[in-house]
Amino acid sequence: MSVRQHRAVVAAGLIAGLAITASVTSCSAPKQNAEQAVLQVGAIPDQNPEKLNRLYDSLSQELSERLDVPVRYVPVSNYAAAVSAFRTGSLDLVWFGGLTGVQARLQTPGARVLAQRDIDAKFTSVFIANGASGLRPFTSADQLVELKGRRMAFGSENSTSGRLMPQYFMGQNGVQPEDLAGGGPGFSGSHDATIAVVQSGAYEVGALNEQVWTSNVETGRVDPEQVLVIWRTPPYVDYHWVARPDLDDRFGANFTDKVQSALLDLSPDTARVSTILDLFGAERFIPAENDDYVKIETVGRELGKIR
Repeated sequence: MSVRQHRAVVAAGLIAGLAITASVTSCSAPKQNAEQAVLQVGAIPDQNPEKLNRLYDSLSQELSERLDVPVRYVPVSNYAAAVSAFRTGSLDLVWFGGLTGVQARLQTPGARVLAQRDIDAKFTSVFIANGASGLRPFTSADQLVELKGRRMAFGSENSTSGRLMPQYFMGQNGVQPEDLAGGGPGFSGSHDATIAVVQSGAYEVGALNEQVWTSNVETGRVDPEQVLVIWRTPPYVDYHWVARPDLDDRFGANFTDKVQSALLDLSPDTARVSTILDLFGAERFIPAENDDYVKIETVGRELGKIR
């Protein structure tokens, strides 16, 4: 073999080796990226942080095992921050209220509603009053006019059950925010906090989601001699899981469907899942879809929370 032929053989071998290496690298890169990807889970901060951390840390562990990917809970400071983090991709899967879920999907085209709790298809809010206010349980919705001139607290400004729907039903019965003492409501920031400010007497009346109210009553955090329920709203659809539109690209084909199945398959067969569902105040999750929240979007636009 001549020197020229020898050099040609060596060069061909090097090229073939580089081609094989490139092929292996190309095939393995997506797998490495998929292994490194972390599913970031978030939730609107509607209750005290200690309870939320316990709930979503446990849920993240459960989903990680079911989906075979790392799952991490990422707390946010307020409702608007949850919507913003979802839009920018800092959160992949978020437990939203009705209003924030609609806001998030409008800002993130292609986002998909996956599930809601069994209690969310017909959710309700309660109006509570401090005993010293003189208010007593209403027998009909038109008695909401008795709230005029009262000091009233909502939860978060973007809460469905702690602001949007209570305000909607008030308006349907002749009570506008400007009719309240001080020319408008106060905002406690969360459902737990609404109970606290009404029970303390800082506000005469408050509105919050009934599931949180019931939970606080059962755990003895409500003094029945200090605060009572005066009215319960008609039912509406509320909380739900929303997934970003790019999960299948990042985690593999049909991953979004897998997440939905993992949520729907949660049942109290183990201590951890039993605790998770108990903290959610539900027996199970049920399927939900974007169109279920058309009414919430309509009310949100009517009250100026969606533009």
